[in-house]
Amino acid sequence: MVAVLDNPTAVRRAAMDLLARREHGRIELSRKLRQRGAPAELIEPALDRLAEEGLLSEARYLESFVRMRANAGYGPLRIREELTQRGLSRSDVEQALRDSGFDWSEQLRAVWQRKFSGTLPSEPRERAKQGRFLSYRGYPLDMVGRLLGGRD
Repeated sequence: MVAVLDNPTAVRRAAMDLLARREHGRIELSRKLRQRGAPAELIEPALDRLAEEGLLSEARYLESFVRMRANAGYGPLRIREELTQRGLSRSDVEQALRDSGFDWSEQLRAVWQRKFSGTLPSEPRERAKQGRFLSYRGYPLDMVGRLLGGRD
């Protein structure tokens, strides 16, 4: 049975249910509420109120997302791109990455250790394979080059 989101209380309750599971950005939460059938004229006031009450926070969402993706082995370039695609401002994303406290070169090394057992590539083909993997994960090419060249 699908809940009917035709009044402010129902929209607020649906938003709070989503926020209880995990942090959401405003745009993401708005999209989910629309998918559940909430009209736009009820969504924005509900989200404004949740933000005023501190229940909806872009800063908390950014912090949570960066931590979750970094702990999953993704680098700053990939995380930046994912957040930008979610409609968050570039400056807020940059600030969240700076404030995250992650040592990205240490993260890179840990991902590389897990995937390739810490074995430096001995031939160009293997170096390219490792480089592609780490680059896809979102680590800057200069960091990957230093690591694979044994210069980190």
